[in-house]
Amino acid sequence: MTVIRSVWIWFATSALILIWLPLLCIVRLLERDPRKVATARWFRRLGPVLAKVNPWRIHVSGVSNIQPGEVYVVVSNHQSLADIPLIAHVRMDTKWLGKAELFRIPIIGWMMSMAGDIPVERGDRRKAAQALLQCARCLRDRVSVVFFPEGTRSRTGEVLPFNDGPFQLAIREQTPVLPIVVEGSGAALPRDGWTFGGTQDIYLSVLPPAPSTGFNVKQSAEFRDAIRQQIVDEVARLRAGHRTATVTPA
Repeated sequence: MTVIRSVWIWFATSALILIWLPLLCIVRLLERDPRKVATARWFRRLGPVLAKVNPWRIHVSGVSNIQPGEVYVVVSNHQSLADIPLIAHVRMDTKWLGKAELFRIPIIGWMMSMAGDIPVERGDRRKAAQALLQCARCLRDRVSVVFFPEGTRSRTGEVLPFNDGPFQLAIREQTPVLPIVVEGSGAALPRDGWTFGGTQDIYLSVLPPAPSTGFNVKQSAEFRDAIRQQIVDEVARLRAGHRTATVTPA
């Protein structure tokens, strides 16, 4: 049953992506905003749709911590590929920093490019710096940017060390950091497998934004570690069963 269910989910996911592509192309062709905000919004709407074909019960809390019109450096822990459609449940105008390899994948990569997401070559410091400059331009254009500061998915579900880049960017641009916590997605779609888990409760918690004012770039590690600890603590709270989230409406 696990194999049959997984084949169905992958088939449905592929079909939805193929349906979404021409629609996204139309939105992109009609859009006049150089920030590609409308295109990105339409692309993000695919995430909740993809989540519906999975046997997930998604619980979201803390959305009220997002201030309308505010711009954030958004950081999240990373347990699974499922994190991407899950975080898309949080409605914000965003660009995502993603591995350059993702942009080379047919269809998905094309859609990310149309939405104005930002590729980064891992292991190339010069290109990583250029990607952060693109992120800075997005923030100045009043569009938030989403990062997975662990740099890769955690195999164990434990929060890995964070990279400095998003926090240095937040300090330089005087932009608050918005931490988002995902818990339970690792069991929904394990990192090294293609089969989906059964019915899963997955929790998405938006923590209060942390102002970057008062820090300088030399203190980015201190800022980084403080945010990471907040995420670690929230993961522990959710795992302990003290869950206060509400189920998202169908």
